[in-house]
This record gives sequence, structure tokens and C-alpha cells, in this order.
Amino acid sequence: MKVHDIIEVLDAEILVEGDLEQELKTACGSDMMSDVLAFVKDQSVLLTGLLNPQVVRTAEMMDMHCIVFVRGKRPEQLVLNLAEQRDITVLATPYRMFTACGKLYKAGLEGGTEI
Repeated sequence: MKVHDIIEVLDAEILVEGDLEQELKTACGSDMMSDVLAFVKDQSVLLTGLLNPQVVRTAEMMDMHCIVFVRGKRPEQLVLNLAEQRDITVLATPYRMFTACGKLYKAGLEGGTEI
């Protein structure tokens, strides 16, 4: 799935535009960055309601190319500037995390972890 597909599926607004043709293999929904660091594999999109700069730093460390803020949340400009500097696309969706993750899963994006 490409970033532009995620925008369509989640009715998302672009807050920081990176490479909209970037291929994303998995998704992770979490407000706990320690879980993201522990469990994320491959190139993922991060769905979160956490608005601090640590989200961008975590995404960068995990080679993520897209962050989606759920529940209509919008981070401060500092966070957006940090994402822009690191070429990470930032989106905002009105959906709650559970719904947003479900929509992406239904559209073919996988979770990236095995049980």
C-alpha cells in the first residue's frame, strides 16, 4: 500500500507531505513508543494519538515513512517541522485508532508481527 492509498482509506489530511508514492508494508497503532520500538518490523505506518516530538524520533529510528494522528488530533508545529526535516509524511484522520487500524487492515495492510 502506498501513502496516497492510506490518505484515501482514512480520509486523511496531509500535515507534512513526504513521498506519497512510498510503499508501506505494515501498520502499527500505539500510543506507547516503547511498544513501537519493541514490536515494529519492516517499513511501517505509525498510527497514534500521542502528539509529542518523541513520535517523530521513534518513527525515524524504526525507518517509518508515515505517521497518522488519529481522533482528529494535530501536533504542534515543532513536531511537524521535525517530521519535515526527516522526510516523514504526517497525516491526520478523524477516525479513532481502532477504526483507522481496521480500515487499513481491511484494505490489505498487515500488522507486521507474528503470534
